[in-house]
Amino acid sequence: MSTLTQKLKPRPKHYKSDIKPVWCPGCGHFAVLSALTKALAHLALPREQVALVSGIGCSSRIPAYAQVYGFHGIHGRALALASGLKAVRADLTVLVAGGDGDGFSIGGNHFLHACRRNMDMTYIVMDNEVYGMTKGQASPTTAPDWASSKMTPKGTGIRPFQPAAIALAAGATFIARGFSGDPNGSTHLLVQAIEHPGFALIQILSPCLTFRPEQREWKNIVSKFSVESTSDPAQAAQRIQADSGMSTGLIYSRHLPVWQPANRVSTSLNNIEREFVV
Repeated sequence: MSTLTQKLKPRPKHYKSDIKPVWCPGCGHFAVLSALTKALAHLALPREQVALVSGIGCSSRIPAYAQVYGFHGIHGRALALASGLKAVRADLTVLVAGGDGDGFSIGGNHFLHACRRNMDMTYIVMDNEVYGMTKGQASPTTAPDWASSKMTPKGTGIRPFQPAAIALAAGATFIARGFSGDPNGSTHLLVQAIEHPGFALIQILSPCLTFRPEQREWKNIVSKFSVESTSDPAQAAQRIQADSGMSTGLIYSRHLPVWQPANRVSTSLNNIEREFVV
């Protein structure tokens, strides 16, 4: 690599904004932001060619902290917004970020159809098994016996949502799980996901030490998958169901046709101006 190329190669800091994150000390989302900027730098993506869309929640603040195009949408609608953007701007690298509450509760229906539609975008879900921004309620991925919330003092009694299993059943073509305590591993998964042609889900286990201090123990529980990823959905389903939900790595990757509208609306300035002519 020439000296000139080395000077021109972007670094992670080039993808970070000047806004200081307001996450709580020890929040796993700091490491996710770091992994994301490292992945973008590794891929040397032009900042003006990247769009980062989010919904509502602690994790959904992330577009403000990144130096790319960003859209902070409404609760649960990040994937719908991102799908619309990708439909008219297929040239953009579209990333979607959110949490387990935003993505799997109010956004659950959009999640299912984003998986089956298989548009070329990456969905990063920071999963801390709690609604952190709204003071610690149980989320869709919370264990049924978690009884530390005032709203569910005896636990929810409801089996948790399984993101990887649902994504596989709905048709996602890339499914991975990372851990914020392993930022290098998360960076590697993000690079793979962004390069993958189709809908990619990365569930990143990201502890919330404010409302789930027991998640400090995740660093002692999380481990790598002992087997390689597969392109066989039946085999992937078996691995997901046999796993505790604490194994990390690429689970499933398969190349299937990517959906993109054939008759996209022109976004030229002249066409937009003509639409407003009275």
